[in-house]
Order: sequence, then structure tokens, then C-alpha cells
Amino acid sequence: MSEVLTAAQMRRVEMAAIESGEVSGLTLMERAGRGVVEAVFEEWPELAQAPHRAVVLCGPGNNGGDGFVVARMLRDWGWEVAVFLFGDPEKLPPDAKVNYERWREMGEVGDLRRAPRFSHEADLFVDALFGTGLRRPLEGAALAWAAERVSDPDAQAKTVAVDMPSGLCSDSGRELQEGTETVLAALTVTFHRPKLGHFLGSGPFKCGRMAVVDIGLKTRAGAEVARLVASPRSHVLGKAEAGHKYGHGHALIISGGAGRTGAARLAARAALRIGAGVVTLGVPGSAQMEVALHITALMLRRLEDGEALREALNDTRINALCLGPGMGIERARDLVPVAVRAQRRPCVVLDADALTAFAGAPETLFGMLHDKCVLTPHAGEFARLFPDIAEKLTAPAIKGPAYSKVDATREAANRAGCVVLFKGSDTVIAAPDGRCSINSAQYGRAAPWLATAGSGDVLAGFMTGLLARGWPAMQAAEIAAWLHVECARDFGPGLIAEDLPEVLPRVLRALGV
Repeated sequence: MSEVLTAAQMRRVEMAAIESGEVSGLTLMERAGRGVVEAVFEEWPELAQAPHRAVVLCGPGNNGGDGFVVARMLRDWGWEVAVFLFGDPEKLPPDAKVNYERWREMGEVGDLRRAPRFSHEADLFVDALFGTGLRRPLEGAALAWAAERVSDPDAQAKTVAVDMPSGLCSDSGRELQEGTETVLAALTVTFHRPKLGHFLGSGPFKCGRMAVVDIGLKTRAGAEVARLVASPRSHVLGKAEAGHKYGHGHALIISGGAGRTGAARLAARAALRIGAGVVTLGVPGSAQMEVALHITALMLRRLEDGEALREALNDTRINALCLGPGMGIERARDLVPVAVRAQRRPCVVLDADALTAFAGAPETLFGMLHDKCVLTPHAGEFARLFPDIAEKLTAPAIKGPAYSKVDATREAANRAGCVVLFKGSDTVIAAPDGRCSINSAQYGRAAPWLATAGSGDVLAGFMTGLLARGWPAMQAAEIAAWLHVECARDFGPGLIAEDLPEVLPRVLRALGV
């Protein structure tokens, strides 16, 4: 698990380190600029072999100061470097002003309006206009520079962004002001920790590839820094989250009627593969024969209605339930209240139809939920359950920091009183206490073939199986989401949902599980 910061948290981290006396702002700026150059040479080794031409765009803040450092280091490398400033040099922050003056001893600073912008004019473009602190959309010469390059993908392929492509909100990955252009980068170099916007919204597309540079903020001020960013914290899931704690458990997954059992069978297979000791499919009589012909290792139980489910839950061995996949709206309205109000409060995953069934009166659902529940909406389901939150998320972003998918999921989890897993290539998982994780299927983890019918049912099954094994709701959702993507990446193109549970043993073996 890797920590991800907001712009405000990153500022507090830097200030805590500076105020401790262990590092100066100038030193951090020097390290940042050096880190950008090193990341560029690592990404494009041919650029380190001989002098080239660079265009460096510097903004009116400390991001611009990083740009002046980059320009100076490239000039020392023998490059031909042209630097352009957006803003008044007299209004630069103190550290950025120092680096402006250092560059002026080496070369000129041009007006951004005359900056080259097309691929034939330079071998590298450095976007140091605006970093994580951007609060408004690009305007004037900065907007013109970004907009005119849209038609030149070769120029974008030569662009490195310092911290964040200019024009993009670092807390949300959203463009500030709908329809306004932002810089498109092939490489984005950020410092200390990734930012939320690198993983959310348009961030992965705008950032290209991402490099995180250590600028030495792991100092004696670390304890104070940890306190400053402790709440609320966000994380990007990684390999460490896929460890396991095997125990025994009994998962009950409830299906729909005849002709609608495939989704539940996918979820049940996934729950079994991820290690639930016993998995039972609860089916109405109309589907009993259909399901019996398709299953072997799974158990089968007739569950006609809410009363039958209430009776089934008298079995104290059942500790996790999954309702929703292929279930049908009316059946969901009948059975969900029984599942979540059960006296022993088993863990419950609510997916698909179990969410849609309460779209007209979500407060009815929220009034029943408890902290062992997990809701797994995609964007459409999220909008039906949390219309006011979804409206804030889809409203055009006018200024930063923009309302993000992390903000939306945290607010939804707080309202529902349970874990919410908001699906997407930037899946966000949040608990009512503010804990939050991003499961990013982007950059090196991209798996576009995961967008196939039934893959969400498998994800629900993975979660249910982990809950049956004894994992807390938040961790079960995090691990399931991470493994879901890893299975898709392992299989590759051509994936169908049925493949995901069958690939899981190989993925777990590779992890040493």
C-alpha cells in the first residue's frame, strides 16, 4: 500500500520539514529539479547521450522554480535551453526567485507567448507552469500554449510535466473548467508521494507515465509529518495488500430465478477460489435444476423468499452473504432487508440489483446497513443511490481543488455507514471513518479487457469469499479489487469473466500465498 497525498497534505509535509530546520526550500527545489532530469534520462536514455534542445516553461510559483533548476542542469549537460516565464519575475516566491536569478546568469528568459510548442522545435518540452497548487483553469498565454499543441501528438510525446500537467487539478484529476485545454504529457515527475489526481479522473491519460522522486523528506520531522497527514489518508493498493489470513468460512450467494443464475454462479466460483471454506448458492425453486446442472464443488440450497433466508441464517456457520448479481429487483427488495438485519449481523456484499432495488429510496437502504456491509456501485448505480454526491462529481470543475472521486466515495461511505467500493479503472474504496484506497488499473496496471460482462460479479465473489475468511470489510474490498486486476493482467486480452477465478490460483502462487 502506497500513500497518496492531496496538495494541502504535500504542502504541510514540506513545511514541517523546512520548519524543523533539517532542510531548506531551496534544497528541496534543487533536489526536485535534479530528480526531473534524472527521470527524463531514465525514460529517454538517448537524450542523455548527446546535447539536445529543450524548451522549459516556468510558472509564477515554486513549480516554476523547479523549472529553472531543470533548465540550469540541462544547460550544464551541454543542452541548448530556451526558458519562458508565465508571469512577473518580481512576484516569484523567494526560492523560485533565487533560481530565476541563477538561470539569468546563464541565459535569457522569454515571454511565454513566444514559446515554441511544436515537435520540430525542440527535443524536450518541460511543463513547469503549474503544479499541485493550481486553483484555477489555464488562461492567457498558458492556455494558448497548451491548446495549440493538441494537434501535434509528437510534441506531447516529448513533454515532461513537473508534478502535474498544467491545468489539471492534483486532488481530483479533473480539468478546471469544462472544455479548457490542459497540458498533455508523456511523462510526469512528482515528488515524495503520488497525488490523488495522478490516479483519478483524467489524470492517468494526461500524465502519460509517472515517476515518483524522493527529495529527502524522510527526516526527523517524520513523526510530525505523519500526524499532519493522518486524517483523512488515502492509499493506492499494491502487492503487499494481497497477503492472506486463511481460516474457514461459509459464504451464501443468492441467485435470481431461472435463466438468471449465471452471475451468481460466477460470484460463487470466485468466492470458492479465493478461499471460502464452503460456498452455497441460494436459489428459488424455479432455478434449482438449472443451477444443479452447472455446479460441482458448490453447495445448493432452495431459498424462495425472505422467510426462507431468515431460516437459513439460523445456521451460525454462514458468516458472509452476497446479494445482487442477476438477482432481480423484486427478489432483492424482499431479501436484502433480511440479510442486513439478521440478528448475528453477517458480512454482506450488495451489488448490482441489490443496489438498483433501492434507487428510488436509498435512505431506506442506508437505514438498514451496518459496518460489515460493502456496497459496490458502478457510476450509474452510484448516481442512483447518491444523486446529490454524483451531481457534485460530474459538475464542471471551476476552481481547485476540485471535488474528486475520493471525496465522493468518502462522503457516500459516511452516509451509508459502511464500506463503499466505487468501481472504475480508478476504483476508490472508502470506509465511514475516512480511510480510503485507490485501486488503479492504469499506467503499468492497465487491463482494458477487464471491461467484460460478468467481471463485476467475480469481484463481488472475491469480496464475499474474503469476508467469509474473516477479513474486515475494508481490507476484503481492497484485496479483492487488487487481485481482480492482477488476474486480468495475468490472463491478458481475450479475457472473459469465467477466466478470472481460474487464473487466481496462479496469481496467488506468484505472490507466495
